[in-house]
Amino acid sequence: MASKPGFLSDWPWKPLGNFKYALVAPFVAHSIYSFATKEAEDRNLFNLLVFPFMLWRLIHSQIWISYSRYRTAKLRIVDKSIEFEQVDRERDWDDNILMVSLVYYLVSLTDPAIAKMPLWKPDGAIVTFLLHVGPIEFLYYWLHRALHHHYLYSRYHSHHHSSIVTEPITSVVHPFAEHLAYLALFGAPMVILNLTGTASILAIFGYIAIFDFLNNLGHCNFEFIPTWLFRVFPPLKYLLYTPSFHSLHHTQFRTNLSLFMPIYDYVYGTFDKSSETLHQTSLEKKEDKPDVVHLTHLTTAESVYHMRLGFASVSSEPQKSKWYLKLMSPVTWWSMIITSFYGKTVVAERNQFGDLKVQSWAIPRFNVQYFSQWQRKAINGFIENAILEAESRGTKVLSLGLLNQSKELNQNGEFYIQKFPNLKLRVVDGSALTIAIVLNNVPQGTTQVLLRGKVTKVACIVASVLCKKGIQVAADGEEYEKLQKATKQSENLIRASGYEQKVWLVGEGLSDEEQSRADKGTVIIPFSSFPPIKVRDDCLYHHTPAMIIPASLENVDSCENWLPRRVMSAPRVAGMVHALEGWSEHECGSTILDIGKVWEACLKHGFRPLTTPY
Repeated sequence: MASKPGFLSDWPWKPLGNFKYALVAPFVAHSIYSFATKEAEDRNLFNLLVFPFMLWRLIHSQIWISYSRYRTAKLRIVDKSIEFEQVDRERDWDDNILMVSLVYYLVSLTDPAIAKMPLWKPDGAIVTFLLHVGPIEFLYYWLHRALHHHYLYSRYHSHHHSSIVTEPITSVVHPFAEHLAYLALFGAPMVILNLTGTASILAIFGYIAIFDFLNNLGHCNFEFIPTWLFRVFPPLKYLLYTPSFHSLHHTQFRTNLSLFMPIYDYVYGTFDKSSETLHQTSLEKKEDKPDVVHLTHLTTAESVYHMRLGFASVSSEPQKSKWYLKLMSPVTWWSMIITSFYGKTVVAERNQFGDLKVQSWAIPRFNVQYFSQWQRKAINGFIENAILEAESRGTKVLSLGLLNQSKELNQNGEFYIQKFPNLKLRVVDGSALTIAIVLNNVPQGTTQVLLRGKVTKVACIVASVLCKKGIQVAADGEEYEKLQKATKQSENLIRASGYEQKVWLVGEGLSDEEQSRADKGTVIIPFSSFPPIKVRDDCLYHHTPAMIIPASLENVDSCENWLPRRVMSAPRVAGMVHALEGWSEHECGSTILDIGKVWEACLKHGFRPLTTPY
């Protein structure tokens, strides 16, 4: 919100949340019914196309969001942090699109001339262009200057300027009253077109589409407009702004106030003299060379939307199924099919931890594909290429997240170490930290635990340490047989006779039936990368091994899979700590670092235990 929110700051449909789109439902139904039942000469084509155009505006903006996040994960104009507060503030960026659509519907139903509007009239397009480059740009400049007056700025425009580092959607994040002013200003060309009889559907929709494009361009925070355009045609610098030009407005506030045409900043003395220099230096910037890379992958089919490159508001919360994502199932499943045959590892996120540059790279494969025998060669190829690319960039540590460290896939990462024995970067799976976190989550005073699920090297070490501490570890069947060797047939490893233990250590494969037999109040602690499905409300479920990150770890604006905000998985944390400490060993395969040393190092660097169940 603005520092002193003024009258009509909130949108009228704010209480509706995501159900605000129900407001257009009657209009959509009416437009389809009317078009289908009326005679050809009485049909209102403009009214019918309002809803498809609204969908296009939403898709167009989302493309800008995703592409901008992809580009700025590697290179950016303003190299500062975006945090969860900004994502929350900008989550209702689509309110403007909804408002314009409602206005279009109301106007088209009340003005008979709209129903007769042709699809295209060249003179209307010319009039629209002249109106925009003339009075609209001029009036916006002075409106914008007025909004920077301390009275209006504190009550309205400061809400927009809370985002110093912009994203494309920052362009439309304003209080409701401010949008009403913009609606009156930018709607003027359409009113004049209608009054002069030069209006056409393509002129009106085209004006808004071009407006959206330029608005998103100015707030994308990466530069791509080449300088040679301005050298070939020097007057262009007065007619077209660049992302770097507008980024200065968000960092300097009082300069570069124009809409899309900088001419008025030149005329009225608000042009920032560093604009051209920043434009040049932004184009000449080199991509970041990360010190640490965390290699992850997609999980469920809907995780494509949860990634930081997906829906910003969805990725800012722990991953869970949402009803509106079900509506996109056809797109979701097609994306899974396509990635089975084609895909490229992408830089999904970048963070800064002091002087340490950190990136997350995502392999375009889903959980189900990791369990497919015919996909394993391709997945190992992705991981191998990521390791070699990170090595070529001078990366110090690469941590393997989720199933990228699967024993069945690559022997917990040891395959790559054996294949490339001269690697300078260290490959880390975070086993020692995972073990330390699981042990730390076992409640004080526990005398017996039950171990269930797939037995891994982490489970073996955890069981061995607990047995040495005098805590009995109960297991059964295949789990018991595997743990016997790890615990050296300790007398504290016992065969489970039931499910009466109050503390469970669980891996993958824990069934709903087993959970149903747990006593009320049982503490369930996963040692696997994936959480068990929660089926009991009267039991306490811990998160998968993870830690709360320090405040000094910057640019964290998305949640890692199902983990809460500002919480990162053990392998991801382990990779950063490994680099900070300058440890020379790999930690993968059968190699596990000193558990106590790793735990103390994490605490020293500001990471904190995540002990609160969900």
